[in-house]
Amino acid sequence: MTFVSRAPTLRDAAKIMAELDVGALPVGENDRLVGILTDRDIAVCAIAQGKGADAKVRDAMTSEICYCFEDEDAEHVLANMGDNKVRRMPVLDQNKRLCGILSLSDLALDARRDQLGHTLSQVSEPGGHHSQTTH
Repeated sequence: MTFVSRAPTLRDAAKIMAELDVGALPVGENDRLVGILTDRDIAVCAIAQGKGADAKVRDAMTSEICYCFEDEDAEHVLANMGDNKVRRMPVLDQNKRLCGILSLSDLALDARRDQLGHTLSQVSEPGGHHSQTTH
């Protein structure tokens, strides 16, 4: 899995998102995860606050990252997503190297219906630690 660095512009990051058809990009430095940039970060945290497309990724990314490990139980990951109100979570190996990104929809097929509903409800509540209002 590759990273985008903190230096490219939001325009560059948006182009990468469009090419890959994804809504989030991991941000890395020296082979380590240092943040995540979502399409919502670009729209709500950057553009809505007057930052232009030439602003840097570091100006809009979330640096406090909720992540999971590749061997974690799906129910535990789903509960963490709900508690932290995130729809996507980077997946790290035991050496804390990025090996993927897990989305709520990835877990939907694996989760019990009641647990999925609870997590969706939590994620959909406004605010929270990883809300765009914290930028």
